[in-house]
Amino acid sequence: MSSGACILTINGGSSSIKFALHRMDGNQSRKDLRGKIDRIGLQGTYFTFDDPTRKQQGDRGIGELDHRLAADFLLDWLAEQIGLSSIAAVGHRVVNGGARYREPHWITQEVLRELRRISAYAPEHLPSEINMIELVDERMPGLPQVACFDTAFHRDMPRVAKTLAIPRRFAANGVERYGFHGLSYEFLMEELARLASAEAAKGRVILCHLGNGSSLAAVRNGKSVDTSMGFTPAAGLPMSTRSGDLDPGLGWYLAQTEQMTAKQFHQMVNQESGLLGVSETSSDLRDLLGREADDVRAAEAVELFCYQVRKWIGAFAAALGGLDTLVFSGGIGENAPAIRARICEGLGFLDVQLDENRNAAGETVISADQGHVQVRVIRTDEDVIIAKAVFGMLARAETGQHAHLEE
Repeated sequence: MSSGACILTINGGSSSIKFALHRMDGNQSRKDLRGKIDRIGLQGTYFTFDDPTRKQQGDRGIGELDHRLAADFLLDWLAEQIGLSSIAAVGHRVVNGGARYREPHWITQEVLRELRRISAYAPEHLPSEINMIELVDERMPGLPQVACFDTAFHRDMPRVAKTLAIPRRFAANGVERYGFHGLSYEFLMEELARLASAEAAKGRVILCHLGNGSSLAAVRNGKSVDTSMGFTPAAGLPMSTRSGDLDPGLGWYLAQTEQMTAKQFHQMVNQESGLLGVSETSSDLRDLLGREADDVRAAEAVELFCYQVRKWIGAFAAALGGLDTLVFSGGIGENAPAIRARICEGLGFLDVQLDENRNAAGETVISADQGHVQVRVIRTDEDVIIAKAVFGMLARAETGQHAHLEE
């Protein structure tokens, strides 16, 4: 890999594409450029970027683009800015690797066939991620690409945590609790060891990744013990537009009373529920906090979110046999002290005590000194985990021996 070459990381969501360029700086990777295309498939698709090396920032509307056109726009823009030939490899966040993939993997035709086979596991994500991989290969033939799987962090969860209580024959087809946000959780655990100690990272830890998509993970000895999301990312907590856990009978009830189809039910629980569904006004907690004094629906949506997070923390403390460290991360977890405070209210029985001033200031440690449980705020960075995996694989690979899509 030449000294001028870089790694492109791509984190594709259901309505966004986040990207970053990384270069090696000694033994560490340095992020030279980052950006995002947001509101893909909606009115007002938006592009933002931050280039600290050239001290440039920008944002602009780019029309109304689907995933393919948004991806084309991104690659065209990168070609103008840095030249695609300077990219040595691309690392992709892939939402689900199924039962087969536990580690980052060179993307080959065999890998793509498996991802297509399991695309129904995550129809909101996997098809667009596969399209992105294929487009990169079309624009940059033979360029090494690496898949980093969001489910990998949870693959060694105890069987009792992964098993769904439905007929066993479905498990043979891969139907189980997978869990997600694994790249974020991997980063948070590395940061916890760095900021606190290796001993703290081996303790009883609950990680709260709270954002547009939200989940919790219970971690002991550095390993995932349980997580709130399930077979799909729609399970667990109520989120911005996702329902979280529901009574399975609701699907049948709505089919009978509303003539709701399976497709319509899927649309409802993924795009029309959660904070948006309860408030009827917004999926953004910042909007709801601003309206809660005058809008009971907004207030109830905020209360429901905090209550559910608090309930999952209690459940995971039981699964862990206690709690040593509680970590808040994600867009909400990192930036909303009022939400952190409300979540921690009533957790005194676990000896969770916040320091009001530290929490308001968004300090790294926001717990009171006298509390047993250390409560931390850690800014997550999935791109770092992807870049590290790609750089490591390139370093281990002999020249000309990496896999690519033609294989």
